[in-house]
Order: sequence, then C-alpha cells, then structure tokens
Amino acid sequence: MDKQKIKDAINNLLQAIGEDPSREGLIDTPDRVARMYEEILAGYNDDASIHLSKTFNVQTSDIVIEKDIMFSSMCEHHLMPFFGKIHIAYIPNGKVVGLSKLARCVETYARRLQLQEKLTREICEAIMTHLKPIGAIVICEAEHTCMTCRGVRKMGSKTITYSVLGNMPQSDIDKVFRLIKE
Repeated sequence: MDKQKIKDAINNLLQAIGEDPSREGLIDTPDRVARMYEEILAGYNDDASIHLSKTFNVQTSDIVIEKDIMFSSMCEHHLMPFFGKIHIAYIPNGKVVGLSKLARCVETYARRLQLQEKLTREICEAIMTHLKPIGAIVICEAEHTCMTCRGVRKMGSKTITYSVLGNMPQSDIDKVFRLIKE
C-alpha cells in the first residue's frame, strides 16, 4: 500500500470539497486516513490458507456451525463501510479447523474492498478448498452505510446473502438457518 499516494489523494479531496487542508483540524487528516486504510484493508496482505491449514482429525461428520462472527468491510462501489455478522457451517470430511481460524478467514476477505455477495462466496470457497468438507454454507447479514447514510437512507435495512457449496442437504441448510436465528 502506498501511504504517500493516499495522503496526496486525501489532500486533493479536501481541496476539491472546498476545505483548507492546512487548517488545524485537518493538518494530520491525510496521515490518519492513510493509516486507517492500511488497517481496514489489511486483508490484501493476508492469506486464508494459512489460517485454515491448522486442522484436527475427527471421526464425525456432524455439522460444525460458527455463528455471529462480527465483521466490517468497505464497499468497493462507494468506499463506504458495511458491517454485520457471518455464519459458517460445514460438514467435516475427516478434519475440522480451530474455531478462531474461521473468524480469521472472515477477516482476511472482509478487510478488502468488497461486495457482500463476493465476500460470502470467497469465504465459502476458501473453506471448501482448504478444509475439503462434504459441504459448506456461509450466510452474511450486513448493513451498508451506502444505503443508510446516503441515497435512500433506510436505517436498519439489512442485506442477507448466502453461498452453499459441496453436498449440503436441504435439511441441513434448513437446520443451519433455524439455528442462526436462535
């Protein structure tokens, strides 16, 4: 990430909206914004395969569900935040991953410029690729500030996306949706 280019861009943005970048409250803003982007877009320097490589052998194929993994991301259309929770369920095929690793996988993809639909699918594909489960489902519920703070301004509206890969029977999908509502 080129922090100087970000600082220059923010300085130009401040001037373009009619602000004085040299006034007291804005002097350090370009640097703060550059550091912010370095933090919230850190997923470009992360690899989900590292997090999902620490597995444990199991003899069961019972569904594993990790629900309410809170996340925030940046919409690639408006560069505005969206946030919510992700639920992950998979049917192991001889191995499971540590539960914190699922949350780390979410962070890897959430800390990039994103579309919610793409985020949901990328997480599901990573789980299928690296854990090789029988099947997986990822459900994402999010509030988009590009809908709540601008445009239609519908506070509290949520978007739900889900991705199902592998052999996930409909009865298991229904069970997962019931359990995440609890």
